[in-house]
Amino acid sequence: MSVPASYAKHAAAHAELHGAFGSDAFGARAERLARFFGTPQYIFGQTILVVLWIVANALAVSLRWDPYPFILLNLAFSTQAAYAAPLILLAQTRQADRDKAQEVASAKHRDELSRNEIELLRQNTELTEQVAQLSSEIDELTRKIHARLEASRSA
Repeated sequence: MSVPASYAKHAAAHAELHGAFGSDAFGARAERLARFFGTPQYIFGQTILVVLWIVANALAVSLRWDPYPFILLNLAFSTQAAYAAPLILLAQTRQADRDKAQEVASAKHRDELSRNEIELLRQNTELTEQVAQLSSEIDELTRKIHARLEASRSA
């Protein structure tokens, strides 16, 4: 299974955030397995397995390998839970790290946008002041030209 380019890019950009099970193969496989535990396919498959286990054990009286109250089945569930819980915690930790990295990146992006917006406002203010100054100078020059024209007409 290949790693999507977006994940690889994200992992490279935030490599400093990965812990002991960061971007290594074990952590990635463990996370995929933990995510699989929450899928409808897993729950449906496990339900079928448990029903078959109970039916087979109840019907095959002479082969009862797991007598009531299904000690081996309980042992299997306990073993599964002992492995599933840390895997789920690992997946949650890795997701929290990705969420934190995304939030940091978003905050940096928002800060940069704010700085750019402030700079644009400053430039806009400077341009507005320059336009006002130039308009004032044009008005002054226009008055001087009109005054000279009036003086030359009167003379």
